Amino acid sequence: MLVIGPAWIGDMVMAQCLLQTLKSREDNPAITLAAPAVTARLAHRMPEVGKIIETPFQHGRLQLADRWRIGRSLRGHRFDQAIILPGSLKAALLPFFAKAAVRTGYRGEPRWGLINDPRTRPSTKDDPMAARFVQLAFAADAATVSTYPYPRLVNYPQNVARIFQSIGRNVTSAPIIALCPGAEFGPAKRWPEAHFAAVADHFLQQGWQIWLLGGQSDQAVARNIVRTSSDPEQCVDLTGKTSIEDVIDLLAHARAAVSNDSGLMHVAAATRTPIVGIFGSSSELHTPPLGRLTDAVSQTLDCRPCFARKCPLGHTQCLETLGPDRVIASLSALIQKTTH
Repeated sequence: MLVIGPAWIGDMVMAQCLLQTLKSREDNPAITLAAPAVTARLAHRMPEVGKIIETPFQHGRLQLADRWRIGRSLRGHRFDQAIILPGSLKAALLPFFAKAAVRTGYRGEPRWGLINDPRTRPSTKDDPMAARFVQLAFAADAATVSTYPYPRLVNYPQNVARIFQSIGRNVTSAPIIALCPGAEFGPAKRWPEAHFAAVADHFLQQGWQIWLLGGQSDQAVARNIVRTSSDPEQCVDLTGKTSIEDVIDLLAHARAAVSNDSGLMHVAAATRTPIVGIFGSSSELHTPPLGRLTDAVSQTLDCRPCFARKCPLGHTQCLETLGPDRVIASLSALIQKTTH
């Protein structure tokens, strides 16, 4: 089985639902996963994947010769089936060149012939994306998927001490709240930093430590959250200082987490850390955090979900009016469940 994985971290985490479903079949297929480096690295924490191929393809570029070369090198695997999760024409080239017998994917860009087992994608985003992925594990006439396994990433607890040593700090014995204030997709997904700071203050005053996680683009926001908090010494800014593998281990170590609807929200859920996901322009029906100890908070407004990167109305009221008290209450309830 060849699976062409997504380019977004959150989508790749949700793709594990499909991988688990495939491995649960009686024929127990060997799975090769091909994906860009940033998401392929997640697959190293997915025991369902046998072989991982980090593709060198750049966003927006065809790179036809590279796709042909890699696809041709895979022909010896004699794949019975390839499942193509991205909807682009480019994503369907590798399985075609690899001569996978059945090439399954949703109709999207014109890719007739490249995909010979085409499926019709739902016309709205009222259904979970994870269910869409899992549906591709079954025949075209199979019943609509209603249940599926949650993602579960492997973590290495011993890695946390090494990460802290690299920044010259020790791991505290205090309970940890991880805050993930970034969202690569755009500002219409980013809860105001002042709201994150208010959540941090609430838990700081109760003796918790705050960890801020994200990439280099999140460093300015993280610094502002630390600067305006009531106890900056108990805030550890790890933004831009960790790999995605490190973040898996850090989130698994945290007692709970708060995140925008982003890749790290899905990573946190896949480590079984209680997580509250904050939804602005996106839909909690389509990409909710998946797990027993998860919650999604949002505002009911006529203009959402719009799925835009930037607010079309210029006000982002879906996020501005979503107060810290709601997130604190939601997170506290999840934490309380872990003590029972």
